[in-house]
Amino acid sequence: MGRGRLSAATSIVGIGQTEFSKAAGRSETQLASEAIVAALADAGLTIADVDGLVSFTIDPVEETELTRSVGFQDLAWSSRVPYGGGGSQGVVLHAAAAVASGVADVVVCFRAIKARSGVRRFGSADVVNRPTSSHSGTTAAQWCSPFGVITPASWFSLNSARYMHEFGVTSEDFGRAVVQLRAYAATNPNAYFYGRPITLEDHQASRWIAEPAIRLFDCCQETDGAVALVITSAARAAHTPAPVGIAAASGAAIFEEEVGSNHYRPDATLLDSSVALGRRLFDGAGINRSEVDVALIYDAFTPILFMQLESLGFCGRGEAKDFIADGNLGPHGRLPCNTNGGLIGEGYIHGLNLTLEAVRQLRGSAVNQIDAVRTALVSASRTGVVLRA
Repeated sequence: MGRGRLSAATSIVGIGQTEFSKAAGRSETQLASEAIVAALADAGLTIADVDGLVSFTIDPVEETELTRSVGFQDLAWSSRVPYGGGGSQGVVLHAAAAVASGVADVVVCFRAIKARSGVRRFGSADVVNRPTSSHSGTTAAQWCSPFGVITPASWFSLNSARYMHEFGVTSEDFGRAVVQLRAYAATNPNAYFYGRPITLEDHQASRWIAEPAIRLFDCCQETDGAVALVITSAARAAHTPAPVGIAAASGAAIFEEEVGSNHYRPDATLLDSSVALGRRLFDGAGINRSEVDVALIYDAFTPILFMQLESLGFCGRGEAKDFIADGNLGPHGRLPCNTNGGLIGEGYIHGLNLTLEAVRQLRGSAVNQIDAVRTALVSASRTGVVLRA
């Protein structure tokens, strides 16, 4: 078995979500419970079927509270994944590994967040005064906060500015990608920017967040909401309404990489974690990049989308700007991408809402449905999955 391959042993059989809003008016535990109940109903399974839970170290919902709230009876597996948004597909990897190894039969992955009405993550300097989660801390902030690098946008802007300098990329190049993402969001009723497409001029008129790389419209939408996935064995999935196979899943934790930064690696313009991830998901699992019909790529900020396209091998170094300018992210392009509007256009549920969109594309039920989708990639820089109908 190649690294990353799961030998078609597991499937996603249910998806669920709450509304995405700026003020949910209820707790993260309530949001998680609603999304999980919806995902189980979608799978045609019951609460009694579940024997595993996976979430993020950064998620505030405690397993004991969730077990009591939803009514789980007997859990055999529980785990949490680090790295914030970069770990979003790690929850799928953990759940699939638990099922494939036989330690659990039906595992629920979830993320609940109140990033707008609760603690702000992307727009607040207070992020440097908090650990990365309630379960662990990080030393990263002590090296950058004395120099004013105090928010995720400023962390990412350092690499992004070097990337722009190295390859002649401009803010207008980033804007062309955002225009395509917002076009998808404009037709997606779940999206914060539903009904609100933009032009390149609109993007360029938005204020700077971290000059010269990140404008306001280059930033993901901090959101209140929750999403959930149900994963089980391929054999059991065959008896559910609309299973989607997990063809490959992997992670890539790289030396000298911390939180959202890549500041200590030899080449600041290359996402080494995405290079390793692509090697495992594609080469290690025997999947060709040309087989990918739709891609869902973590876009907390626009430059990270560009750098992942290159590091994953969908275009050459410095070629993302031309790849995108040619319309390749659109519905008729070579790589339709973030068809829900992405984190920039739909909302930020830590990247896990991208996985829901991949499942919908493979089921043929997406709002912006791409023709004949058989294979979907979901990448979060450090973690990723390849799903198949």
